[in-house]
Amino acid sequence: LTGWPFDNTMCKMSGLVQGMSVSASVFTLVAIAVERFRCIVHPFRQKLTLRKALLTIAIIWVLALLIMCPAAVTLTVTREEHHFMVDTYNNSYPLYSCWEAWPETGMRRIYTTVLFSHIYVAPLALIVIMYARIAFKLFKSVAPAHGGEEPEGRRISRRKAKVINMLIIVALFFTISWLPLWTLMLLTDYGRLSEGQLRLLTVYVYPFAHWLAFFNSS
Repeated sequence: LTGWPFDNTMCKMSGLVQGMSVSASVFTLVAIAVERFRCIVHPFRQKLTLRKALLTIAIIWVLALLIMCPAAVTLTVTREEHHFMVDTYNNSYPLYSCWEAWPETGMRRIYTTVLFSHIYVAPLALIVIMYARIAFKLFKSVAPAHGGEEPEGRRISRRKAKVINMLIIVALFFTISWLPLWTLMLLTDYGRLSEGQLRLLTVYVYPFAHWLAFFNSS
């Protein structure tokens, strides 16, 4: 599709649903990291019940809704003044786009910074801290094998090493998947780019960065 073919309500709803889904997936990764930390580092504490799990899911979606509300409010359909769509019969039509129309540029920058801190920096810090504590606990709990227990000790050590490697991969994958998109968003708001540079990023770089980030959330 070229331009935005739907009405203003669909513009707001599509942005809200997309943003909520992404935010909820990130918050879910944090919740999983916290639960793994609790099970491994503090195994004798009360287990996660169905009620607590449902409450956690509800909190995740409420937080996702709250943090994406400003974007939904500002999203609107606007007509592009100097751009048109042309069909196969060479007829031209107005071009409409769905974008965030903030009253001031500074407000958009503040909101982008809030999203960056709450959907990338804070979750990444929590995931790294939780998984680092888990890895330290597993590494510390590797007991040296003696005599006939050596093969079993080696198997346990290998299993724990696999778990530690998996945790490192999860943290690195989250970091690498989201970093390009957040870099582009911050660069767009703070970089003072020209119209040509913005168009270059929008057409060629943003699609790949979005795909990479959403691939991590899928």
